[in-house]
Amino acid sequence: MSAIRLLVLGAVRQHGRAHGYQVRNDLEYWGAHEWSNAKPGSIYHALKQMAKQGLLRAHDTAPSDAGGPPRTEYELTPRGTEEYFGLLRESLAAHDQRTDVLSAALGFIVDLPRAEAVELLRTRVRAIEEWRSSVTEYYTPPAGTASLGHIGEIMDFWLASADGGSAWTRGLIARIEGGAYTFAGEGEPFVGVLAEGQENPYATGIPHEGDGR
Repeated sequence: MSAIRLLVLGAVRQHGRAHGYQVRNDLEYWGAHEWSNAKPGSIYHALKQMAKQGLLRAHDTAPSDAGGPPRTEYELTPRGTEEYFGLLRESLAAHDQRTDVLSAALGFIVDLPRAEAVELLRTRVRAIEEWRSSVTEYYTPPAGTASLGHIGEIMDFWLASADGGSAWTRGLIARIEGGAYTFAGEGEPFVGVLAEGQENPYATGIPHEGDGR
């Protein structure tokens, strides 16, 4: 799965309705251009493609009073909302998700009810442990990984990554069960997007041809 679809859908959803440059600005505010493939071209392409797929509804707007160009604003359709939550749930529960996809899902985890988020993370822990057991059962030699020479480092890396992922996920579950953060249905959500015209201290400042659309 590519992180860009989840990131773009999530950013548009938080605004309710947003134009492409707002989405780009939000993703740079989150640092997503550093840890994912969320570059301007990818963002604008994703918006157009998901509009064609019926996940986003495109609205053409009039030029601003200040003389700015007309822009296309996007909002999620019912299919887009379904896609968004499907991607979010899948990304949180899978044991083998790419780091950028899991990072994007963590940024939107509070859009779910608290109990559901916990259950998805528990599913992730179970999947990690099942994967670890299958690896050690079939691929670990009786004499240990050292008997494989430097190739044994691959096995050690896999197991250390699994153990680290399981421990971190359990810690997150404990924090959520302990009352951390505001989840869906619990009150005013955390505001993670920039208001129109709000300065972005993390913007790259690199112009792109799609910025004014």
